Amino acid sequence: MTTYRDRAEAGRALADKLTDLAGRPDVIVLGLVRGGVEVARVIAETLGVPLDVLVVRKLGVPYAPEVAYGALGPGGVQVLNEMVANRLGESDKAEVRQREQAELERRERLYRAGRPPLDLTGRTAVIADDGLATGATARAAVQVARHLGAARVVVAVPVGSDQAYEMLAAEADQVVILETPPDFMAVGAYYEDFHEVSDDEVTETLKATA
Repeated sequence: MTTYRDRAEAGRALADKLTDLAGRPDVIVLGLVRGGVEVARVIAETLGVPLDVLVVRKLGVPYAPEVAYGALGPGGVQVLNEMVANRLGESDKAEVRQREQAELERRERLYRAGRPPLDLTGRTAVIADDGLATGATARAAVQVARHLGAARVVVAVPVGSDQAYEMLAAEADQVVILETPPDFMAVGAYYEDFHEVSDDEVTETLKATA
């Protein structure tokens, strides 16, 4: 089982599997905030395509936050899992939505820093993260990318669970997961350096690649 030195090394390994996208004018690499941004940066640099971030906030069930009843994305995009959402009271949903919308707006203001809103119309969006445990956030990101106009959505991660792969294979046009260990542990177990990525690191990465 591969252990990556850091997120940059994972990004290089993924870029090797995405060479068919190199230099294409329609391609954009989107890092899932925050851990996926360094992975995405290396992929974008290696392929010679633009980098941006995709801010997605999962709408978790109040008494079971790991279960998503939907997700929020930039530009007012809201994706709902109606089967779960319909079982919740309106006040519970409103409370979660208000909290997550506030955090999404905060991150969008911080990371976009005056840049125009993300527009994926007609583009191939490569959504990159540092790993997938349940895959719920990445699934929401795929749906958000489609709402933002993406013509094709590719998910690229170095390691993930079988469950996450199966879920995403049904949502994305292509899923690149380098390894799906049968005894999948927490994502951090597959990295030597898995420090918590700060807002400052994200903004500095975006400034450096602008």
